[in-house]
Amino acid sequence: WKKLFLAHHWPVTVCKMSANDCQDPPDYWTIHGLWPDKGEECNRTWHFNVTEIKDLMSDMRHYWPDVLHSSLNRTQFWKHEWDKHGTCATTLQALNSQKKYFGKALELYKHIDLNSYLLKAGIKPSSSYYQMTDIKEALTKFYGVTPKIQCLPPEEGEKAQTIGQIEFCFTKEFQLRNCMMLKGESDPMQHAMKLGTKELSVCSDTLPTYYPSEVQ
Repeated sequence: WKKLFLAHHWPVTVCKMSANDCQDPPDYWTIHGLWPDKGEECNRTWHFNVTEIKDLMSDMRHYWPDVLHSSLNRTQFWKHEWDKHGTCATTLQALNSQKKYFGKALELYKHIDLNSYLLKAGIKPSSSYYQMTDIKEALTKFYGVTPKIQCLPPEEGEKAQTIGQIEFCFTKEFQLRNCMMLKGESDPMQHAMKLGTKELSVCSDTLPTYYPSEVQ
């Protein structure tokens, strides 16, 4: 693999996508995962072991919660992320254990500090709509790279897309880089997040964009 995606998702939108029991989703962007751009389930024999990340537990619960299942003892979401993506990331020495993999994702998340930056840029959950180009420009101006922004397309009777996921890309040296493909790169797997029939896809630049403050 050539690059890593650090995916943040917006809990309110995640809840909107699923009929699951979402209890008071966090009102800040949380981690969805840290994903190499190629490969899935690279080592099925390397099982997730929660005791390896016990030192990270309070940060994990806060910044990387299982939005759809509010029980604090639940580790299913982390297990899924480790099995699918973590086992592929371990070819890099800096990510070659569960503690390093989850610890590095938390470190990158804090370094990006997306929540503070969006607030600084005046982009906050609202009942009025945003232009996607304004959100993109604000982020690109601040970070110097263009993230990949995914939305839930309008449902029947809606005119706006709903922002759901913001992914930042890093080189293997953990330097920010553009998420868009460079010449000669193969298309990374589409990390579409699918819950039920609803699926996130790259946001349209022309549709009004809803950044919801609460689950409707």
